[in-house]
Amino acid sequence: MTLSSLNSIDEHDATNIELDKNMNKSIEEQVELIERGAVDVISRDDLIKKLEKSQKSGVPLRIKAGFDPTAPDLHLGHTVLIQKLKHFQDLGHNVMFLIGDFTGLIGDPTGKSETRKPLTEEDVARNAETYKEQIFKILDPEKTTIVFNSEWLGKMTSYEFVKLASQLTVARMLEREDFRERFENQRPISIHEFLYPLVQGYDSVAMEADVELGGTDQLFNVLMGRDLQRSAGQEPQVVITMPLLEGLDGVNKMSKSLGNYIGITDTADDIYGKILSVSDQLMWRYYDLLSDLSSSEIASLKKDTETGKILPPALCLFFLYTAERLGYQQRYGLMHSYPPCRQAA
Repeated sequence: MTLSSLNSIDEHDATNIELDKNMNKSIEEQVELIERGAVDVISRDDLIKKLEKSQKSGVPLRIKAGFDPTAPDLHLGHTVLIQKLKHFQDLGHNVMFLIGDFTGLIGDPTGKSETRKPLTEEDVARNAETYKEQIFKILDPEKTTIVFNSEWLGKMTSYEFVKLASQLTVARMLEREDFRERFENQRPISIHEFLYPLVQGYDSVAMEADVELGGTDQLFNVLMGRDLQRSAGQEPQVVITMPLLEGLDGVNKMSKSLGNYIGITDTADDIYGKILSVSDQLMWRYYDLLSDLSSSEIASLKKDTETGKILPPALCLFFLYTAERLGYQQRYGLMHSYPPCRQAA
């Protein structure tokens, strides 16, 4: 499905769309699922209004999350956002998975003390293809729209870029902690890095997003989308930020460069070894952010584990769950291959 076809559905066939049965959940139940694990919801009142409007009209919300294809493989840290996209998808809303093939050429300056090394167009195109394959381990391909921001950003004229840049001041940009620190320490900040939050925000205008998801480190950028939508006469999107997932060490953000990650394309053997190294405390955080289980189901599982009703430890259950959803053998095949988990039926 393309962005243009999604626009066509919204405009002409909205009343004929059969929404997922979960759309019949009450607004309170929907909000509870959406807020689960979230750090920021800006604003909750706006979210409720949008959900009520969607439920009344039968028109799904447009949910956006963007990923720059800076590396070929995704890991479980990335799936925190993808899992939240799935929650919206399960509620019957339209998920728009944005691959930042244009913004990837700029390089996201978030959290960086120096300018990123730019990627080539070939790097971006190659990585983008692997993203398209990997996300459907979690998302339903029939209910997911993949879009590339080069579709609109690559067509903007110099005049349009200057006009876009006029909507933000240098003083506002220096409110960002990473830019401010670089400025105060006299480290270079390239002009093209200032453009990144602007073009990410403009993506929301082009996509007419109702909700945008991002990591907590992306708060400045996703709020930019609200500002630009308001300037464009659109209803501002709701911003939802999710925490950055700790890696296997339980301390640092999950990262391939730090070697503390579980990759979506890892083998079942690798997943097994890595998950069994996770502390019990961190495991429950993984359940909360990465699983489809409800909060009450997780609480029950935790209680049963603590009282010894579940043997072996719930780590094995999480391994089975993770490996299955990433496309490996069915549950009993996995249990046969990994004896310590045979009792996890």
